[in-house]
Amino acid sequence: MQARIYQPARTAMQSGTAKTKGWVLEFAPDSAREIDPLMGWTSSSDTQRQVKLSFESQEAAEDYARSQGLDYVVLQPKSRQPNIRPRGYGENFATDRKGAWTH
Repeated sequence: MQARIYQPARTAMQSGTAKTKGWVLEFAPDSAREIDPLMGWTSSSDTQRQVKLSFESQEAAEDYARSQGLDYVVLQPKSRQPNIRPRGYGENFATDRKGAWTH
């Protein structure tokens, strides 16, 4: 059984890095999804697809996969450049502004 270990990315609704510190182990799908002819819903007989295990570190996830005899692939996260302005949000209310403040 194939598994992948990765560090989840932040959601599109986040500006910070919440819930991105841990690591996740999830199983690769064994079978394709099928479309139910009557209702049109998609389903699968693969129950491992629903399992997501969370770990504190990459090493802990790898140790678990090895102890269970799983083949695994580790996907390294891409580093993110910090977006820090020199004066930040407080610059909007600074008393020493150089230009006119208009809405």
